[in-house]
Amino acid sequence: QVQLVESGGGLVQAGASLRLSCAASGRTSTTYAMAWFRQAPGKEREFVGRISSSGTITNYADSAKGRFTISRANAKNTMYLQMNSLKPEDTAVYYCAAAEIGGYGSGKYYYWGQGTQVTVSS
Repeated sequence: QVQLVESGGGLVQAGASLRLSCAASGRTSTTYAMAWFRQAPGKEREFVGRISSSGTITNYADSAKGRFTISRANAKNTMYLQMNSLKPEDTAVYYCAAAEIGGYGSGKYYYWGQGTQVTVSS
């Protein structure tokens, strides 16, 4: 069992930066692939990006490429999402997720955090 807790969300203006954190605990959490998803009101949950268990491989949705960076510090059991040049359309609840293998779809992850709200004003 892996427990995930997100933090770092908030209200910012367009163009600002935020760094989200996802603290993991539980059995062998550092061997899991992890990912960030987000869900805006009235929309489906969408993939933002993922990172391998070692942290050496990352993949991003087109909407995140060039602006968002995912990293992890396994010694701290923590994953990060650095978000730069934020836009109003980035407004959503951001979730971290973990799985032994992972992938691009939310169905491939079976451990989820409770989410943290990010609101970007224009």
